[in-house]
Amino acid sequence: MSDRVALVTGGGQGIGRAVVDALASGGCAVAVADIRADTARDAAAAVSAAGGRAIALTMDVRDAAGVHAAVAEATRVLGPVGVLVNNAGWDELHPFLETDEAFWERVIDINFKGCMRVTQAVLPAMIENGFGRVVSIGSDAGRIGSSLESVYSGTKGAIIAFTKTIAREMARTGVTANVVCPGPTRTPLLDAIIDGRDDAEKVIGAMTRAVPMKRLGEPAEVAAAVAFLASDQAGFITGQTLSVSGGLTMA
Repeated sequence: MSDRVALVTGGGQGIGRAVVDALASGGCAVAVADIRADTARDAAAAVSAAGGRAIALTMDVRDAAGVHAAVAEATRVLGPVGVLVNNAGWDELHPFLETDEAFWERVIDINFKGCMRVTQAVLPAMIENGFGRVVSIGSDAGRIGSSLESVYSGTKGAIIAFTKTIAREMARTGVTANVVCPGPTRTPLLDAIIDGRDDAEKVIGAMTRAVPMKRLGEPAEVAAAVAFLASDQAGFITGQTLSVSGGLTMA
């Protein structure tokens, strides 16, 4: 992947940060896109300090104009984006009947529409260059459901269906599209979701017990799967959904 340029959304921390590190270790130049400018800068600086090439981009995936501007900047500085990792996401734990449309819109706008916006922004150059890898971060919640995450689960299921369709439409262009679905994973987002909850320990315990391996995943374990699907070796793999979840989903 030494001649590839990768764009990772939500790349400043958690799974995104691990993906940035994995792709950079594999030789990619990486555009680290995150709504938090400081975390994007930190991730890019770490890649540069290790001898790689990286830039930080402030990107809100809810802003179509901002998405296109960030992709243009990545292309200007590093070259055309050949690898896209749609990782940006957000959630809170609520019973469905306690949610409202404002909450639905936020989850859908970030998790699903954000994925669509960035994918649409990078696909034309991938098609023109005859090469592309689109890897979107789904969730096992989108495959089997997850209590207190009804809307989040819906968006992750939507990402799976969307990606399969992109894979079909792009099949003859040299562009592949796949989904990696983490199970419960130790990330800052998980910490934020349970922060301040009286039942935080109970929630984490339930997540751990649901996993056959009886532990939470680590971001680097998810990143390894993403790096493979982004590689040249995965050129005949498209439209697939791979769970990295300790056996939570077996299919």
